Amino acid sequence: MSLGACHLKRRFLVLGLGLWASLNFVGCGGSKRTNPPSGLVNRVLVSQGVSATSTFGRLVIVNGYNDTLTRTSPIQAGTSPGLMAISPSRNIVMAFDPVSSTVYSVNTTKETSIGTGVPLPGGTFSMSVPTSSEVGYAAVPTAALPGFDFLGAVEVMNLSGNSITTTIAVTNAETVVANTNGSQLLVFSNDSDSVTVLTPGDALPGVDMSCSPPVNSAVCTVIPGFNRPVNAIINGTTAYVLNCGFECGGTQQASVQTLELNSLAVGKPVLVNGATDAFLSGTNLYVAGNGTPTGPLCSSLTSSVNAKTAATYCGTLDIVDLTTMTDPYYNKPGSEIAIPDGYHDRMDMSINGQLFVGSRDCTDIGNVNNPVGEVRGCLAILNTNTGAMVIPPDNGDVDGLQSFTSREVEYVAEGGNLRVYDTTKDILLINDFVPLGTIDVVGYVGDVKAVDFF
Repeated sequence: MSLGACHLKRRFLVLGLGLWASLNFVGCGGSKRTNPPSGLVNRVLVSQGVSATSTFGRLVIVNGYNDTLTRTSPIQAGTSPGLMAISPSRNIVMAFDPVSSTVYSVNTTKETSIGTGVPLPGGTFSMSVPTSSEVGYAAVPTAALPGFDFLGAVEVMNLSGNSITTTIAVTNAETVVANTNGSQLLVFSNDSDSVTVLTPGDALPGVDMSCSPPVNSAVCTVIPGFNRPVNAIINGTTAYVLNCGFECGGTQQASVQTLELNSLAVGKPVLVNGATDAFLSGTNLYVAGNGTPTGPLCSSLTSSVNAKTAATYCGTLDIVDLTTMTDPYYNKPGSEIAIPDGYHDRMDMSINGQLFVGSRDCTDIGNVNNPVGEVRGCLAILNTNTGAMVIPPDNGDVDGLQSFTSREVEYVAEGGNLRVYDTTKDILLINDFVPLGTIDVVGYVGDVKAVDFF
C-alpha cells in the first residue's frame, strides 16, 4: 500500500471514530443545539407596523445569515407593533402596539406568542424584560390610579397570564431600566430631578403606593441630586445616569452622574455637551444629546470631522473617559463631534467599532427618494478606530439598531425601512440578496432585535 493510501485510510478512520463518538455522546445524555420550528439559527425579529400599503401588524422573522425574508409565518402582535424589548437570554421578545396599548410577547424557542397580550392603561416608550422568566415591566406616564390625583406607574406584567399583576405608582414614569437580574428598577420621570429606585419583588400585588408619602423604602427609594435625569447605562453595580439638563427644561448643563446601586450613593456630575442616550464600550462612555432644546448651531461646530450641512441645528457626541471621569469634548466647539439633531435614544456598536447613533424628530435634509444635493436624516456613524464621522444619505427617525458578533453589518430601522449597512465601509450593503441595501419588509419597520447570538 502506498504512503498516500495509508494517510487516506487513517483519515477516514479518524472521521469515522469522531462521528461515532459524537453520536454516542448525544445518545448517552449529551446535548446538541435544537433548531427552532423555522430551522433558522440566525434569526432577526422585525416589528411590522401599518403603512399606506399594509393593513396588518406582525413580527417578521428575517434570516440574518443572508438578510432575506423567510417563509416562516409572521407572528401576530396587534395592529401596528413598534417598540420591542428582548430578554438577555433572548428567549422572550416583547412588542408594544400603540393602537391597542397592548404588549405582545413571543417565545423565541417555539416561535409562538406567549398569551394573548397584556393591555396597558396608556402608551409606553420604555419596556424591560430583564430575565428569562415571563415577567416584563413597562413605564406608563399617563397611567391613571383610581382614587389618586396623579398619573404614572411602572406596570409589572405577567406575560403568559395576559395581565398586570402589580401597578407601582411613580409620578410621570417615562423610562424604566432594570439591573442585571431584575431585582432593581431605575425609573425616570418627566420634569423630575430625582431617580426612583424600585425593588419590584417586594411590591404588593394590585396597586402599590410605596412611592407616595409615607414612602415604603423596602419597595421605593427616591434619590434627589440630579438634573432632569432621563436614562442610565448600568455596568455591574454602577449606573451612569444621564442628566438631560437644559435640553429637557432643567436648570443646569447636561452631565453624566454615577449612582451606586448597592449603597445608592450619588457621584459628582461630569459635564457633557448633551445627554439623552449613551453606549458603553470598555472604559469609554459615548454620550449623545443636544444640550439645549434646539442643540448648537451646526456652523459653530468646526471640527474637521464634521461635514458641512444645510441643517441649522445639530446634536453632539461626547466620549467620557470613565477611568478619569472626564470629557475632553465638553464645551470645545473646535473639537466637538456633530451629529443630527432630534431626541437621541438609539445607540449601538458593530463588531468592528462603528458606533451608530440614532434620533427621532430630527431635521431631514433633501429627499432620499429623489436625491439632489445633500440628503440626511437622523443617523450618524462614528468610526471609533479612526474618529471619522459619516452621516448617511437617508431620511426619517431611527427606530431600531442591531449589530452582530459574527458579521460586519448593522441593521438600521430608519424612516420605516430596514437598511443593511456594510460596517467595513459605512455604506449600504449591496449584493444579490439586498440589491438596494434594504430588506423589503412591507409596512413600517418600528424596531429590530436579533433573536439568536451570531
